[in-house]
Amino acid sequence: MIDLERRGDVAILRMAHGKANALDLEICDALTARLDECRGSSSSALVLTGAGAIFSAGVDLFRIVDSGAPYVRTFLPAVSRTFETLFTFPKPVVAAVNGHAIAGGCVMACAADYRLMATEPGRIGIPELLVGVPFPIVPLEILRFVAAPQYLQALAYRGTTLTPQAAVQQGLIDEAVEPDRLLDTAVAVAERLASLPPEAFAVTKRQLRAPALQRIREGSQYDAAVTQIWESAETLHTIRGYIARTLKKDTDDARRADGMNRRSSGPAS
Repeated sequence: MIDLERRGDVAILRMAHGKANALDLEICDALTARLDECRGSSSSALVLTGAGAIFSAGVDLFRIVDSGAPYVRTFLPAVSRTFETLFTFPKPVVAAVNGHAIAGGCVMACAADYRLMATEPGRIGIPELLVGVPFPIVPLEILRFVAAPQYLQALAYRGTTLTPQAAVQQGLIDEAVEPDRLLDTAVAVAERLASLPPEAFAVTKRQLRAPALQRIREGSQYDAAVTQIWESAETLHTIRGYIARTLKKDTDDARRADGMNRRSSGPAS
């Protein structure tokens, strides 16, 4: 689910969870565990990427509508914990965005210290409001930390997904690179960041992120209201409509197609 390989002192975490690396409870718990493992290892830096042609298509919406409110109440704290663990990881983290990075996939990329994205064919963005759900406080503050301030509101309200080149302009991505150079470039950036004095890097990273983390602590009160919206019958109905519109088919047909993908390739969103 989360494959670990090493290139010298750099640990490479590769998400391999179905066709779309969709975020569900299992992959969130697995990624958090891998991050905890790497935190205590001898690795000097971390590269996060995805298997296949997609970095992550975001939350597994089929799982949300199939499992309903009890699952939502367990999943939202888990995904927020994963995002925050990645955002506060004390060693350098480089995101090698190998394809689409949508919603939660975009947030994971933004949690890194440096973000590279393949020049084609992926897109990146945060269409949560189009899906019908608000942001928990952790992903919202991660996005606020990274996105150029003049673009953040439009990114959230419009839900537009961007090309890699446009994402560089709006601050979501640092650099767009050719697909065949993506991983090598990411490892090189990770090695360069790891060459900095580790303790000085970790302290500086904490200082840079301190305002965002303070807002997370102060804003955690909003997450109860966010959870109520996510788990409501009205929101689940809205999500079903989004699935149907996006896939150009009704939700039941979409779920059956997804089920075939799961049997052949594992979960997909």
